[in-house]
Amino acid sequence: MLAWLTQSTIGRMTATFFLSMLPVTELRLGLPYGIALGLEYPQALAAAVLGNLVPAPFIILFVRSVFIWIRSRHPRMDGWVTRLETKAHLKGVAVEHYGAMGLCLLVAIPLPGTGVWTASLVAALLGLPLRRAIPAVIAGVLLAAAIMSAVTFGVIQLL
Repeated sequence: MLAWLTQSTIGRMTATFFLSMLPVTELRLGLPYGIALGLEYPQALAAAVLGNLVPAPFIILFVRSVFIWIRSRHPRMDGWVTRLETKAHLKGVAVEHYGAMGLCLLVAIPLPGTGVWTASLVAALLGLPLRRAIPAVIAGVLLAAAIMSAVTFGVIQLL
């Protein structure tokens, strides 16, 4: 299995796709990882962007229900859910002030605590409809891809 993930183009694209779906790594690690595995830039970019976008609609549509379920079934996790909600509300202040542009920048800026997962959580907790949140998230992912492409190829040039 590991050989398939690192030796075939489809395997490397799959690894890049799934790494880009994860909440901490997202596209910020997925794109450079795909390039490092030897994927051509368009392949790595497509896998990272698509992988990063997959969780967004599910988070926006279902995270509130998931939080309710967690609180009802696992009361000990209430503190964790509350911390997530508090962090999202703090980041939501900028989104409320700047609207879709704020949501886009929350995705695009490659800093800890930003990205698709955070922005989607903010959008869900602010009650933004999917039709307003998704275009901003997509724009943010494309900006993040441009930033990470510049960083990745800048670092490669330095080596």
